[in-house]
Amino acid sequence: MPNQRQSNGNQQVDRFSEALATARNMQQDWLNYGIDFVHLYVEDVHGDWLERWGEESTLDTIKEFLVSNDDVAVRVRQILGERSLFDIAVNLEECLSLSEENDKLYAVINLLAGSENNYDAREIDDIELLNLANSLLSKLAEIM
Repeated sequence: MPNQRQSNGNQQVDRFSEALATARNMQQDWLNYGIDFVHLYVEDVHGDWLERWGEESTLDTIKEFLVSNDDVAVRVRQILGERSLFDIAVNLEECLSLSEENDKLYAVINLLAGSENNYDAREIDDIELLNLANSLLSKLAEIM
């Protein structure tokens, strides 16, 4: 038990040391680059991130839908089997970022029928897959 406490204490000291080193690096960048140092740390400095502060992200909305009891969400979880909901949400967010509606639809179909999942051709046919993809896109459009 004392070894575990010492190990936990060492881990905390290590994490604190890393945080301190990161803060020092940030301070040094501020001294070197002035206010422009923010470009090193913020990806979209000139974007509308401040106006959107506190809004729920697209990814969070998709994740909430996927864990819901909605019939479409339940069917998507059944088809995609053991894949993590986070990975599915990330992939769906990428699908939704496409500009053309047909591209979105085909991307969702590919996601649902992709080789990375437990898709079984006997479990769902092409028409059902198309209908599910359309339903999924409609549901996501409603909640976003």
